[in-house]
Amino acid sequence: MTVKHPVLAQLALGYAPLYDKQRQVMGTRLSLLPLKPDAELPAAAVLAAVLEGLPPEHKPGVLGLPQEAALNALLGAGVPPHLALELPAFLAAGMALEGLKGQLLKGASNAPLASRSAFKATELDLDDLRRGVKDPNGLPLWCNAVRSAPEADEAFQRGAVAVFGLPVDGSYEPPPGKTVKSEITADLSVIVELMSQVDKELPLDRMEATLKRDASLSFKLLRYLNSAAFGLPVEVTSFRHAMMLLGYPRLKRWLALLLTTASKDNAMRPVMWAALRRGLVMEELSKALQDSEAKDEMFICGLFSLLDHLLKTPFAQLLQAIPMPERVRQALVDGSGPYAPYLGLVRAMESESAFDFKDACEALMLGPAEANQALLTALAKGAQLD
Repeated sequence: MTVKHPVLAQLALGYAPLYDKQRQVMGTRLSLLPLKPDAELPAAAVLAAVLEGLPPEHKPGVLGLPQEAALNALLGAGVPPHLALELPAFLAAGMALEGLKGQLLKGASNAPLASRSAFKATELDLDDLRRGVKDPNGLPLWCNAVRSAPEADEAFQRGAVAVFGLPVDGSYEPPPGKTVKSEITADLSVIVELMSQVDKELPLDRMEATLKRDASLSFKLLRYLNSAAFGLPVEVTSFRHAMMLLGYPRLKRWLALLLTTASKDNAMRPVMWAALRRGLVMEELSKALQDSEAKDEMFICGLFSLLDHLLKTPFAQLLQAIPMPERVRQALVDGSGPYAPYLGLVRAMESESAFDFKDACEALMLGPAEANQALLTALAKGAQLD
């Protein structure tokens, strides 16, 4: 994997969705955690790397950088208007913020700031909201960070207008006393049947007949295949044309994407957002492997890693209906096999923990620069597919 930005070797990158009460994803936070806290980070190089993953044409981005010198350097270098810096409240009073707009105040200040106009929101932890902490600047409250759906619900109930963090934790567990349905719902059955037909490499006529049962599915599939992220040299005009260009293995991955993003539950929007990025990060990481099947399988592994939450069905039961490559099954059900450590690295990035990131990279004997480059590339591709 080609690393475009040498500064990535000095960082552990993490990421999280930012979403509102309707669970509409508003943007992405990119955490830039120095691997050596005292190391000097060149502002221009950091900004150039960030802009690869969060370019101006995408949704707004938030940068979390827990280093005062680097924050001041970024402010001096000029932060593009689509990006916001998290500025700790205890530092903000002493920073040169004249003329700035749209930054984030991290933590409540003890008194109103003279530079209040520089900020668009105040970030508080859920514990702060529970204690009734108030912001004397009267800014909208964003909660940082939630790790489950109940935490997200609580944050909104306590006055937050937006939250950071993936609202799921661990594997799906049905509520006590609830019977889990074993069948796939009708609106997803066509995708699952197509995946099964592609897995068995059935004749194209059979698959076209199945696809005709859901007109909207054809539209969605063609939209994905013709996206910039897919990078085909010509426009795909039909399912038959797609099969001629792609073949069975690559078509399977895009059917997997359709299944993962087909939920009609608005509360699952941040989870669908995260599933896509997991798949894309793992796809980028697969480039270091000398395995022709790994790229598509690792993409599916990342996508399906949240499918139990999206379909509210444990993985062991999903396997009865949805065809999965064996190495994907090992990672998702048993937590074993060659893909499990890569999935562990993606989860470490989501945790926004430098320690977890370092441990996951070391387990794979992967340099931090390569891991960070994979994330930045995946974030850019994900925005093209949203």
